[in-house]
Amino acid sequence: MASTSGSAPAETLTVGERTVRISHPDRVYFPERGETKLDLAHYYLAVGDGIVRALRDRPCMLHRYPTGVTGQKVHQKRIPGGAPPWLETVPIHFPRYNRTADEVCVTELATVIWAVQMSTVEFHPWNSRRQDTERPDEWRIDLDPMPDCPFDRVRRCAQLCHEVLDELDITGYPKTSGGSGLHIYVRIGPRWGFEDVRRAALAFAHEVERRAPQEVTTAWWRKDRDPTACFVDYNQNSRDHTIASAYSVRGNPRGTVSTPITWDELPDIDPEDFTIATVPKRFARLGDLHSTIDERAHGLETLLDWADRTPPSGANNGRVE
Repeated sequence: MASTSGSAPAETLTVGERTVRISHPDRVYFPERGETKLDLAHYYLAVGDGIVRALRDRPCMLHRYPTGVTGQKVHQKRIPGGAPPWLETVPIHFPRYNRTADEVCVTELATVIWAVQMSTVEFHPWNSRRQDTERPDEWRIDLDPMPDCPFDRVRRCAQLCHEVLDELDITGYPKTSGGSGLHIYVRIGPRWGFEDVRRAALAFAHEVERRAPQEVTTAWWRKDRDPTACFVDYNQNSRDHTIASAYSVRGNPRGTVSTPITWDELPDIDPEDFTIATVPKRFARLGDLHSTIDERAHGLETLLDWADRTPPSGANNGRVE
């Protein structure tokens, strides 16, 4: 591990055909164990295939921590001036403000390491790709525990999601969120807009809630949710909503990582075990557990048929608040 004096000279990393300079390499980013900015770069190099697969061709918001994760966080959509000429971007229009931003679009590992040089810790990609940013190719199931929801309940919710997906003949790829929740990703054909993908996600969430109404909620307003329930956050499939990608480090002192897992591992995992210090060895041993996610794209027809049914009592009918 690098020194923590803050005075070390810049380091130069060779990443494929690129050279990326890392300034302030000894700046401590994760105080629990003392990992530095350079350690963060080496972490992303170690999981390179996985992080590039998770981000490839997707508009990506960068969560930057210029002084480390205990300092101020900056949400970066627009690529700053001075970016290297080889950096790929994609223009995104935001109708609410009638503005366009050129967002980073990862096509190679050097882009990830450049983002680390820009103090990026977390990568939050869209669920669509630059080829057609308005048609998602990823459906995201975000299991978000309420404050008094035990992790065992989140596990049971994930297993129930797995059961429903199996009945639909859909393959889901689980991962930890890097916090107290779990995510399940599904590759879909890019044939539907955000509104339809969100409607399908809500229909799925309603079915999971129907099967375990004492443990699962789809109530949109936080005040209406049981504080011990697991919220299936279907709204993460709305346009410009993003969550941390697979292999993204999270901005906390422990440096936890949003880590792909197998369904067989689910009963025994502790999300706190997956950190910047442990995931590289796991990746070297297991490889990318999401490596086959692009092999089959699923349809949403059945879920959209479900969405046309009358929603359960108390639901908000898919309304975005």
